Amino acid sequence: MVMNKTGNPFFFIDNFMLCLIIYSNTFILCSRIIGCDYQRGYFMEKLYQDAYTLINRSIAANLPQEAVRNALKNHAFTGNLYLVAIGKAAWTMAQAAKEELGDAVKKGMVITKYGHAEKPIPGLEIIEAGHPLSDENTILGTGKAIELARGLGKGDELLLLISGGGSALFEKPLAGIALPDLAELNKQLLGSGADIVEINMIRKRLSAVKAGRFAQLCAPAKVFAVVLSDVLGDRLDSIASGPAAADLSTAEEALNVVNKYKLTLNDRIRQYLAQETPKSLDNVESVITGSVRTLCQSAADNAYALGYTPHILCSDMNCEARDAGKFIAAIARNIGSGTNSLKPPCAVIFGGETVVHLKGKGKGGRNQELALAAAEGIALMDKTVVFSAGSDGTDGPTDAAGGIVDGRTVRRLKEKGLKIPDILDNNDAYYGLEAVNGLIKTGPTGTNVNDIAVILHG
Repeated sequence: MVMNKTGNPFFFIDNFMLCLIIYSNTFILCSRIIGCDYQRGYFMEKLYQDAYTLINRSIAANLPQEAVRNALKNHAFTGNLYLVAIGKAAWTMAQAAKEELGDAVKKGMVITKYGHAEKPIPGLEIIEAGHPLSDENTILGTGKAIELARGLGKGDELLLLISGGGSALFEKPLAGIALPDLAELNKQLLGSGADIVEINMIRKRLSAVKAGRFAQLCAPAKVFAVVLSDVLGDRLDSIASGPAAADLSTAEEALNVVNKYKLTLNDRIRQYLAQETPKSLDNVESVITGSVRTLCQSAADNAYALGYTPHILCSDMNCEARDAGKFIAAIARNIGSGTNSLKPPCAVIFGGETVVHLKGKGKGGRNQELALAAAEGIALMDKTVVFSAGSDGTDGPTDAAGGIVDGRTVRRLKEKGLKIPDILDNNDAYYGLEAVNGLIKTGPTGTNVNDIAVILHG
């Protein structure tokens, strides 16, 4: 028997039992913590899997092939048929049209963004060009389309396939405007915070093919335009700056945009902005095949199939990207605290096109800025992710479609010495999200019906 200095033979046993109890309780506590962390990690992994499934399925449901085929089945071509496709979805739309019409298409051409043409299309010339800023290939491709249009006569028909991005990809500046001048103006517009309607209001007045002028070049031939909309409200005169649509805006409105955003212009550009554009066209029939509203509905349908109650809050979001991110985060917090009528598991869906006011010299896009801004508002929240993505697979001048964040994003950035306000001030969302594995990369999708942002709350 072992005795302590007090002579108590049970002292050693009591202390041994106490240590055993402490060890056992500590083990149980650690096991519970590890179990919670494991469950939390598993739950977040599932949310991320569901987010990527939702993105991929919603975009797939809005690929233009079937919509183009349906539009063509409901239209009878009676003359010699030619084809011009412009925009980020131009290759996909042209491929579907060629499969449907075959050798009925005499010849044609496709002008799309670099990397967006998957393979040759028999009978069609394909030119890839610059976006969001026009380049020499833009001028080359547009010049060939103009040559084709001027060769059309009475009894000929042109199938014009239009998708978002066409404003930059389909361009020939009016006389006296150099491409560098146009590029500088576009940089000002894209960085000013102006929305797409305001931007295109300026662009179309400086172009030989926008604001209905391309359709005028085709006359007396008939033009059948199949349009994939990336513009809120589906304004035909704003989608790709309306190459086959009469202009609804006025010179006064265009000059108001210049003053509103304090744009720096040379005298020749100001002269053109003061001139009116075509207000009527009699040789065009147009049909819209898809829009951000159909994208939001597809997201809702797919969210429901994944077990979430879907709520489409809006399909016309149009504000500063970081403001949209803060607003979306506020809704996410209310869901988490149970202070509104939206109950988890739910998917809250927003569609539209935000804008970015460029102040820094970083790399990013509007969807990436929205996601990072939302990350601050959902810091430390469990069971919640927010993502924002462009349906075309590209966000700004980057290879990412957008960004995805959760309650751990802020902490992970801090661990790398990064702060969200600093990242946003430098418009450097791409590298911020890249540092925490928060970039969404789909590659070019073949469609372009604007952006979608979603709160997934499990």
